[in-house]
Amino acid sequence: MKKKIAIIGSGFSGLSAAAYSSKLGCEVHVFEKNSSIGGRARSFRTENGYTFDMGPSWYWMPDIIENFFNDFGRKASDFYQLVPLDPQFEMVFSDGLMAIPQDYQAMKTLFEETEKGAGKKLDDFMKDAQFKYEVGMKDYVTKPCNSWLEFVSLKILKSAFSMDLLTDFHNFVRKYFSHPKLITLMEFPVIFLGAAPKDIPALYSLMNYGGYKLGTWYPIGGFIKVIEAMQEIAVQQGVVFHFNANVEQIIIKDKKANALLVNGEKIEFDSVIASSDYEHTESKLLAKEYRNYDEDYWEKKTFAPSCLIFYLGIKEKIQNLKHHTLFFENDLDLHTTEIYNDKKWPSKPLFYVCCPSKTDQNVAPENCENLFLLMPIATGIEDSEQERERYFLEMISRLEKHTNTSDLISKIEYKRSYCIDDFKQDYNAYAGNAYGLANTLSQTAVLKPSLKNKKVKNLFYTGQLTVPGPGVPPSIISGKIAALEAHKN
Repeated sequence: MKKKIAIIGSGFSGLSAAAYSSKLGCEVHVFEKNSSIGGRARSFRTENGYTFDMGPSWYWMPDIIENFFNDFGRKASDFYQLVPLDPQFEMVFSDGLMAIPQDYQAMKTLFEETEKGAGKKLDDFMKDAQFKYEVGMKDYVTKPCNSWLEFVSLKILKSAFSMDLLTDFHNFVRKYFSHPKLITLMEFPVIFLGAAPKDIPALYSLMNYGGYKLGTWYPIGGFIKVIEAMQEIAVQQGVVFHFNANVEQIIIKDKKANALLVNGEKIEFDSVIASSDYEHTESKLLAKEYRNYDEDYWEKKTFAPSCLIFYLGIKEKIQNLKHHTLFFENDLDLHTTEIYNDKKWPSKPLFYVCCPSKTDQNVAPENCENLFLLMPIATGIEDSEQERERYFLEMISRLEKHTNTSDLISKIEYKRSYCIDDFKQDYNAYAGNAYGLANTLSQTAVLKPSLKNKKVKNLFYTGQLTVPGPGVPPSIISGKIAALEAHKN
């Protein structure tokens, strides 16, 4: 008789856990509280023809995503077309622009032109980062992290000193580069890891390799195509999906999770994997005596940022705008301090604009643009329409200046904002977080919230609040780890 497993949530980690669990021979049911697939990576289409990805927009570490499909005898190209972006993105500084080319040799030339000797230093940096990427993404992040003993192998011990776990990213970058623009460029990827570069281990230079060296890509049709492809894999494995299915309780009997209460109906299972927000799962779905962590635990944790997002449909083409544009006219250290230390709305914000219609004609009507504006902000701060609109006007003003465009507001035919209160409402996100827990040294590996419930033998957690951490590739890996652990028990 097949083992019957429930998956709560249909984001990247939930889809991954579902597909792998079914491949292992289990009967799998996925329960999604929203009406559509994808969790934070959902998509929506407007009546006037715009299609918006709601979450991820950077396709980095393509090999890790490809590994998922390979595990099921398929390729990503069986489901969607992946195209390289060139430039990968553009950075707007107070004194000019920097476009990051797709070609690595062209990138070396850019570095050399910006700072004498930086081209060779980039080679050195990337060689080190490649080692961390290959060891980190294959040997470190695939562990369930139930014990430090998992990391006791000759290969891992040999590599430990080269992984720079005790060096901070801020100082590590400055060992190679001194020009402010190059420093900002190299530090940018760790912003969403949840702490200032000075508090992030230098291990995460692997992100620079996984992004800049392996390239920035885009799946035609948007990130929802990746979600739909993973769902198709899961369905082919026999997974059953339930939408508008709000899980209200995990029912425990004899210290085992034996049922879920879904929209008032009790449904029995042999194991449960929660891809839902970890804190919500414990505080709202579990009786107090079965929780791994109390409220004090979560209050003391360092969270990655939340964000203010605007989805905009523009009824004309915008010149001088790339697919990805980072607005870094202001100080990175100030913005990160106000996110992580001061916990307030930023005084001089940085922000990001994604314009997928520059690459993909499917996401906007003809001669129109699809814009996604994102500003990282602190978790837990007060969200209001007034604050949203204040920053919207600032971002639009800076976008107009960059593109030499006037009166963009009059050309908006669709506008929707998304912020802390929405993350709480739609995803039960603790303090309105958008990206999970920060990858600080004190919140790495075994020091992250446990993948296993310590009091209920057949309850497991997956996603960005447990191992290996936030981001699309780590979430996919997290689902696989959870599926393997659930299968063992």
